[in-house]
Amino acid sequence: MEASSARKKNPHVDSGKVESDSGGLAKRYRFSVEAGDLLWLDGHWYVTHSGLIRLARRNHCTGIHVEPVAQFSDPATSRWAFKATVYKSRTCRGFVGYGDADPSNISDLVRGAEMRVAETRAVNRALRKAYGIGICSVEEIGPSVRPQVSAESKKLSPQPANGNGGGPKVRDRLCQIIRQHQLDATLVKSYATDFCSVKSLHEATREQVENFVEHLADWAQKDRNALLCQLNSYLGSKESAA
Repeated sequence: MEASSARKKNPHVDSGKVESDSGGLAKRYRFSVEAGDLLWLDGHWYVTHSGLIRLARRNHCTGIHVEPVAQFSDPATSRWAFKATVYKSRTCRGFVGYGDADPSNISDLVRGAEMRVAETRAVNRALRKAYGIGICSVEEIGPSVRPQVSAESKKLSPQPANGNGGGPKVRDRLCQIIRQHQLDATLVKSYATDFCSVKSLHEATREQVENFVEHLADWAQKDRNALLCQLNSYLGSKESAA
């Protein structure tokens, strides 16, 4: 990642900050801001789950074992804890990480998904240990951190379409949201299919798609971190499709 690229995506970041906080990691681990591997939130860099998974694949990670920790979990109160073990090679003894989630440390928008959030957090911690990542992952933080809005993002905000008295076409609106909030288009498509309860988006009605787009825009604006957690839950289906 070049400094100029990071400044373009995040105008509030000065070149010194980019070089000191993310430059070393980007060069060493081939992280990319454009691909969503690194995020700049509230004055700090965070690595993402998708970025860590891509790092593991590039380094030929041999496996990740995840299991619930019963003594720290209580399904009745939606509290979950997981243990993840990352094996970098066939002879690796494993790098262990724990993750927990309950209604008090996740966003209201992902209530009911505490188990998946806890699993993702455990995997992230284990991967960060295995590959020496010294910055926290965005999925591990609570609902209080908010992404900074850049000047470029404001330019991409929806504008009324000329001549029709309404907003832009649904597809254009969706593309704007994906670009503005730096989302993975493939994961968004998987989420949209699930949201509309169809096997393929071609089967969804226009009203269903419009509802999804509005839902996505609202969620991305209110709590992007929670939205990323939701999208990352579709990483398995993305890998299968590939």
